[in-house]
Amino acid sequence: MATILSIETSTEVCSVALAKDGDILWHRECFEGQAHATLLATFIQELLSEQKIDIDAVAVSCGPGSYTGLRIGVSTAKGLCYGWGIPLIAIDTLKVLCCGAMKKMAEKEENVWLCPMIDARRMEVYTGFFDQQLNQQVDTRAEIIEENSFSEIVSQHPIICFGNGAEKCKAILASKQVAYLDDIKPLAVNMAEVAESYCREKRFEDVAYFEPFYLKEFVATVGKNKVF
Repeated sequence: MATILSIETSTEVCSVALAKDGDILWHRECFEGQAHATLLATFIQELLSEQKIDIDAVAVSCGPGSYTGLRIGVSTAKGLCYGWGIPLIAIDTLKVLCCGAMKKMAEKEENVWLCPMIDARRMEVYTGFFDQQLNQQVDTRAEIIEENSFSEIVSQHPIICFGNGAEKCKAILASKQVAYLDDIKPLAVNMAEVAESYCREKRFEDVAYFEPFYLKEFVATVGKNKVF
């Protein structure tokens, strides 16, 4: 039983939530992107001014996802943990997406696997496969989507794809074994139950040395019309 602040900044969405024993007490989201550094600090200030309650741990969505977004979220979470002297919990972003998808699934079919997808530009996505108990069945990887992607998995399990990388896959992965859930985003409110479970199990990270799971190295680019 704990009060946990959750932070999610791995995609274009910035969100913060406060939960006690897995139940949401307060939350904020912005879906407009490009302002995580400002918004995250603002949301946390609002939370602290409105919720007069001791926080036992901070949970952060740790990737894969946007390099900059993950840096902002994880560095903020680490700073709060260090300053308050409380533990850090890290939750896989793909698992956060799965939690959101499970809430929207009308029916649960035992053999169906969940396939969260985070856009990695062009036809590439960050993905993995989970059963409906949120056990990861296939390791997280960067996948370039083509007609035969996941064919071996789909031959054994129907899959449900979702996340901001799924829309571009619809025309290519059009099998009867592949379904899609729209408008599933990684949100801090969907981290609460997993964060509570991890806290009970004392699955904490080393605040000093923990780093986000980028999956791929960051590559800086310079615009073609850049003038020095």
